[in-house]
Amino acid sequence: MTKSNWVVAADLPFFRTLEVGGMRVHALEAGIQWLDGGAMFGVVPRPLWEKEIPPDSRHRIPLALRCLLVEAPNALVLVDTGIGNKESEKFRDIYGVDNHGDPTRLENALRSAGFEVEDVDLVVSTHLHFDHAGGNMVLGSDGVPIPAFPKARYVMQRGELEFAASPSERVRASYMAKNFGPLVEADLVDTVEGPTELLEGVRLLPTPGHTPFHQSVLLESGGESALFLADLCPTAAHLPLPWIMGYDLEPLVTLETKRSVLQKARDEGWTLIFQHDTRTPWGALDPDSEKLRLLP
Repeated sequence: MTKSNWVVAADLPFFRTLEVGGMRVHALEAGIQWLDGGAMFGVVPRPLWEKEIPPDSRHRIPLALRCLLVEAPNALVLVDTGIGNKESEKFRDIYGVDNHGDPTRLENALRSAGFEVEDVDLVVSTHLHFDHAGGNMVLGSDGVPIPAFPKARYVMQRGELEFAASPSERVRASYMAKNFGPLVEADLVDTVEGPTELLEGVRLLPTPGHTPFHQSVLLESGGESALFLADLCPTAAHLPLPWIMGYDLEPLVTLETKRSVLQKARDEGWTLIFQHDTRTPWGALDPDSEKLRLLP
């Protein structure tokens, strides 16, 4: 890998702002992780995917840990929380985690956007994998994990919570009870089931496949819409329907979910917000292209 292709968290701005109608939305950059490129693209041959995201010498590709801060009419909503600060150096090396900072990179991004952790009213988990929910709990000054957002309620799909709490050997490494169990015990979790209007302009849409109860977040205001895809389509390189992660538990379900969601997004001109793309935080699909590709 050439030096010019190397990506570190410092290369990304702490936040970028998108207007969705009358709603302000901030993409908060909570760091970067490096994961195996073959795993990230499943059955797609390497000669194809490496043209889109070149791997490093360990065959890993850079992935943003992007979270979404939504200034909804009646609440400040944070969608996903990145990896957080609780993991060991061995873990950080295996998964290529680059989010150093005290406060955490996410907290610094939140402050850069003009807010404090106490301002967050709701924390929504698209799903409970460690790179999406690890920042739900952080290490306090005494080294004991505490809720990262002390005044927030944590919102997740009931099925996802139940699935995460009883993982099989196949998914055990992805779900860490320390990221959500203490929140349940402290009665800080609100569960939803299926499509849910969380707040005015903020809807939770089940988008299964990556996990059985994975959800994306649809924002609507002033006749405009934006969809935070999460792991339904982690990067812009994953827009082609069969480009599906090897991490997906139900890839054929992912395929059909992508087909329906992306078709609707193209037909209705939604902005798509990518959680893991280090180069492209968002974009809209070209309505005149037969292929699923972003407008220039």
